[in-house]
Amino acid sequence: MAEGREYRMAELAEQAGITVRTVRFYRERGLLPPPRREGRIAWYDDHHLARLRTIAALLERGHTLTGIADLAAAFESGRDVREILGLDGPTDQTPVRLTPEELADRFEGRFTPGDLATALELGYLAVDGEEIVHLSRELLEVSSALVREGVPLSAVLAAARRIRVHADALAELFTGLAREHAVGGAQDPATGIDRLRPLARSVVDAELSMALDRALHT
Repeated sequence: MAEGREYRMAELAEQAGITVRTVRFYRERGLLPPPRREGRIAWYDDHHLARLRTIAALLERGHTLTGIADLAAAFESGRDVREILGLDGPTDQTPVRLTPEELADRFEGRFTPGDLATALELGYLAVDGEEIVHLSRELLEVSSALVREGVPLSAVLAAARRIRVHADALAELFTGLAREHAVGGAQDPATGIDRLRPLARSVVDAELSMALDRALHT
């Protein structure tokens, strides 16, 4: 968030609609980051208020405090969004910004701390303040659709890890073609790779479709 106001604990509790005792309890459980201290006065800011509202929203969705603490720990250990989005090179993927409760809703609450840690490790998710950024709207929609079809998210992420190995090999193949045959001009291999991108996706889509047909008839 941009620069905002600061609150003493009682003011923070009032803004969040909870008691001071609850704020202390969340702080002791590690659900709330430490406040800024000025002498004996503890100052909380808009990030703390956003965290309290997130906790309330997740509790309403049936998450336990232990589960929320685990999610918060995984969330805080994730890579910063600047680290991920700072990668050079063209991309046709659109990032999606989500609050933690919106992410839980996408997967109908079936998003465990282990799933979050795996998604962070694979680089699908990154952290930006109190928000989560999914690096691909397309993959987010596909993975949530698979979960709605009954596939556990852990299985979706395990499959994604295996798919990435093959995707990296395909990317190496197509970039090799672009460089070897000077697609887009010998002086600009990046342009050639970018021009091959939609063609490569079409080839992979067609081959996968035919492979699924073969699998159904074996």
